[in-house]
Amino acid sequence: MTDNSKAMLDKMNFLHAVSQTLSEQKPLPRLLHEIIESSKKVMNAEACSLLIHDARENKLRFVVVAGDQADYLKGGTVEFGVGIAGWVAAHRQPLLISNCYDDPRFNPEYDRKSEFESRTMMCVPLVRKDQLLGVIQVINKIGGDHFDRQDLTIFETLAGQCAIAIENSRLLEQQIESKALERELETAREIQLSLLPTTLPDYSDLDIATQLISAKQVGGDYYNIISVSDTHSLFFITDVTGKSISAALIVSTIHACLQTFLTLDRNRFDLARLVSSMNEVLLHSTTGGKFASAWFGLYDHNRKMLIYINAGHNPPFLFRENQPGPLELMTGGLPLGCFSEPYQQQELQMQVSDILVMYTDGVVEAWDENRNMFGEERLIKSVVEYRTGTAHDILSGIELEVRRHVGQATQNDDFTCVILRFV
Repeated sequence: MTDNSKAMLDKMNFLHAVSQTLSEQKPLPRLLHEIIESSKKVMNAEACSLLIHDARENKLRFVVVAGDQADYLKGGTVEFGVGIAGWVAAHRQPLLISNCYDDPRFNPEYDRKSEFESRTMMCVPLVRKDQLLGVIQVINKIGGDHFDRQDLTIFETLAGQCAIAIENSRLLEQQIESKALERELETAREIQLSLLPTTLPDYSDLDIATQLISAKQVGGDYYNIISVSDTHSLFFITDVTGKSISAALIVSTIHACLQTFLTLDRNRFDLARLVSSMNEVLLHSTTGGKFASAWFGLYDHNRKMLIYINAGHNPPFLFRENQPGPLELMTGGLPLGCFSEPYQQQELQMQVSDILVMYTDGVVEAWDENRNMFGEERLIKSVVEYRTGTAHDILSGIELEVRRHVGQATQNDDFTCVILRFV
């Protein structure tokens, strides 16, 4: 066996070993580091670097560098189409350059700033399923020789294995993130459901039905009906922006705030003070962009008087006999956690056979396969169709109509609805 044949066999055996190593499941940063070290060894090069394509900025970013240029290049970027690496990325073609300074595409600025002399270079695109992942390059063959066509063939083979390894590693990370997200969402649902009332007060003058159907990707709906005293009850529904644990924790904060307020102020309960206090708590305990829409109703059973405040929530519908359409209970102010501003309240004299429908946007924004929303009109028609029944009958009718509308589409938000029939 000639020396050239033996050297070629050694490289192929080493390349096979490298490919086996790259096929192992491991974190992406560690994988990229191993790719660079392996490439440097296989190609017997002084320096090696791997640049990942940033599709959003359409740039190449140095993520791993081995050799004397490492400290200067790491973290730097290359414009798409500029320089050797940029040209290779733009054209998706490998380059074998025997003399870097004779190639007009070469940018000597990196050499001047790093005090490194680039003589010969190979640069190969990392492409997988027609997607550009980045480029990999080796510089200066140890011993002073030039890289040749045989070297380029081996380097392209290695680059192909690297592209597969990077894609597999990214898919693995996505699976891990997906499983972690599933666990997080399950925790959020558990938090959310644990805060809901297990039993509702039993009223002689109110017929009540409630339902919360949690979607997989959210955890920000909450409702409660509480007997504040022998004569007053609180009706409450909220929808927190965002999803997952962050939304569920804000729901938990709202629940804790409500319970604290009831403990301290139950004997002199003031609805406006409750809403303002809850708003201040969220202002000081949540980050920017996190807020909650909510609707509060305080009912005086003796006087049959309802005081309500709408904090940026979907206005509940109040259906009355002999009225062409429902009233929308809108008076209030901004969602909780936005600004420190006062809330307006309104009083309503309730009547026997009144029907109050409280809901979150997961009801009216439930969409079908063509992303057509259920909408307020369908909700109103559903209540009108089933209004002669009990509160449970009305709620079941709404659920049925929403399911018919959604069809095979995936539930995209929590479905929360509370029906109060005044008797």
